[in-house]
Amino acid sequence: MISITVNGKAQKLDVEEDMPLLWALRDELKLMGTKYGCGIAQCGACTVHVDGQPVRACVTPVGSVQGKKVLTIEGLSKPGLHKVQKAWIEHAVPQCGYCQTGMMMAAAALLQKTPQPTDAQIDDAMTNLCRCGTYARVKKAIKSVAAGGKSAPAKA
Repeated sequence: MISITVNGKAQKLDVEEDMPLLWALRDELKLMGTKYGCGIAQCGACTVHVDGQPVRACVTPVGSVQGKKVLTIEGLSKPGLHKVQKAWIEHAVPQCGYCQTGMMMAAAALLQKTPQPTDAQIDDAMTNLCRCGTYARVKKAIKSVAAGGKSAPAKA
């Protein structure tokens, strides 16, 4: 039995310790916001926070997070929308949207650690891949949050 806290709720999972955290979240806890992308920690669609640090859930064994706090996109947005989610909407970041939960989790971790990130810090932290190429909008949304929501939204 593996004990973890997910989105503030204590969970006991009867799974193998080497099961990827991604599958424990999706298959066992039915939290579908964390997405499977590549399975090799390259794309970032599966990004979650473990004790406040962004990790790629597809390659993180659930046993390695025993006793730790896991935050998924579902927990990030309680109650209501998180400031990063609001900025994503305001700046029309998503196109297909598949990678966006991982992007938002990476951005939230960056802003938690560095509330006023430079362009270089954003580039270093945002290693998630987006097939739609919305990287400029991602950067603008992050800067908007850092500025307290005071940057111009995307034009429709």
